[in-house]
Amino acid sequence: MFAYVGSYTTPGRQGHGNGINVYRVDARTGAFRHVQTLGGLENPSFLAINKERTRLYSVHGDRSEATAYTIDPLTGHIAVLNRQSTGGYNVIHLALDAGGRFLVVSNYGTDSIAALPIAEDGGLGPYSTLTTVAGTIGPHRREQGNIRPHHNPLDREGKHFFVPCKGGDVVVSYHLDSKKGVAVEAGRVTSRPGAGPRHIDFHPTRALAYVINELDSTITTYRKSGAKLTPIQTVPSCPDSFTGYSTGAEIAVDRAGRNVYVTNRGHDSVGVFAIDKARGTLSPRQWVPTKGTVPRFFAFDPDERFLYVANQGSDTIFAYRRSADGKLSPTPIKVSVGSPACIVFNGAPS
Repeated sequence: MFAYVGSYTTPGRQGHGNGINVYRVDARTGAFRHVQTLGGLENPSFLAINKERTRLYSVHGDRSEATAYTIDPLTGHIAVLNRQSTGGYNVIHLALDAGGRFLVVSNYGTDSIAALPIAEDGGLGPYSTLTTVAGTIGPHRREQGNIRPHHNPLDREGKHFFVPCKGGDVVVSYHLDSKKGVAVEAGRVTSRPGAGPRHIDFHPTRALAYVINELDSTITTYRKSGAKLTPIQTVPSCPDSFTGYSTGAEIAVDRAGRNVYVTNRGHDSVGVFAIDKARGTLSPRQWVPTKGTVPRFFAFDPDERFLYVANQGSDTIFAYRRSADGKLSPTPIKVSVGSPACIVFNGAPS
């Protein structure tokens, strides 16, 4: 099994990274062993891998392109296949459609979504039409200067992409018109003014979605019906006793649908929240320190035995062992890597 770590590399992002780093992962111990650095890349910040685990894709923060890479199945090494314009600035997230025919990306700086067709060799083709993400700007003077689409994952049914928009206090859903190669709005739900919805994840078996709100450090639980979301609960992502400044970053639901995990930048923690079996709402179970600053991202290994936190501010990745009940405990595993922003694995669950 291999892990691929994206990073920020430019001074404008206070980047200390050197490209995409590749690690061989010991499935038993969770340890990382470095096998490759692919340099010459500017801010390869978020990554995605296809179902066949033969191609890797990246977007580039503060830039206007996406890149496709080949993967050597034996060594895990990657090589650039091709690059393609995303038609906007500061492309921030990416996700493949259910059939692996398009790579959908969000242009955070210019409020648009592009669908890049994927060729037979896995390379990226040019988008046909940009979809503008429109709406009302939120009240935060610095962080809500435009709509700011921040995330565009595909739902569990493989039918809709959901886009939390940090600047517009709204989550917008889209279906992909595969004939025209364009994202078409299918629904939207507003959040509290100034909440700044950032990332979203979905319950594996129930019609529920969970959003981490960056600016007010909260988590909102939604009922999901196709492309429609209905809010049912909002809770703080940090402990009530914390009085400092913190912003929400990443969110994920475990494969069993029992817990929601989030990271908090400022409180510098991973929060673990239990999912109520009847209502789907959340209650806090645990906060663990991330042993570093600005925990922008985390990821589970394919078996969900370990959770890896990417501390962008302190150039480290730390691993936590996940128990049967979902709680986390620290391990000695530490990876030093410049400004880590994303981790993806190419192994399958055992």
